[in-house]
Amino acid sequence: MNRTLLTGLVIGVLAGFFLGYFAGSSAFRSTPTLAVQAAPAAPAAGAPIPSALNQLESQQRIASAEAALAADPKNVQGWVLLGNDYFDLHQHQKAVDAYAKALALDPKGPGAADVLTDQGVMYLDLKAVDKAIANFKLASKLNPKHQHSLFNLGIAYSQYKQDPAAALQAWKKVLEIDPGTPTAQQARDSIAGLQGQRPIK
Repeated sequence: MNRTLLTGLVIGVLAGFFLGYFAGSSAFRSTPTLAVQAAPAAPAAGAPIPSALNQLESQQRIASAEAALAADPKNVQGWVLLGNDYFDLHQHQKAVDAYAKALALDPKGPGAADVLTDQGVMYLDLKAVDKAIANFKLASKLNPKHQHSLFNLGIAYSQYKQDPAAALQAWKKVLEIDPGTPTAQQARDSIAGLQGQRPIK
């Protein structure tokens, strides 16, 4: 095949993937791009599965993403977006694997803390709690102001490790970073719940 034609096809596939993704996606996800913050908390056990329409849209985006990544396997954002769709479909291992590809390509980039946190949430769903904790700690080390990684670290300690002291320490760090964010309010509520109090508003 003519190299110019092949290049044009590859660019077309990538452009179609990214345009289709942003045009067709309306649901909240953890990391739409490498710059936004990760999901604030691990999904609760038995969380509702996306609607049939949302599932179909996600499957279509996954097929497009896989084609685009076959042509450009070093596309960090492409791997993150693929991981996000698997995240939304509760396909935990596939999300972990896609995020791992992104992290292998850009382990310390500006969005690495977000990706590590989202991958950590998937590890929690897979009951790989120690791996999740390692992810949250690394995310916090890469970005000391990353509240979501610390909040999820508290979730891992309180719900999975039954270590309320460690959970309390993580959530207090969330408040120290910025007490005015929604994540900080979640941390307050979690601290209050841990201490058997009413949530603090």
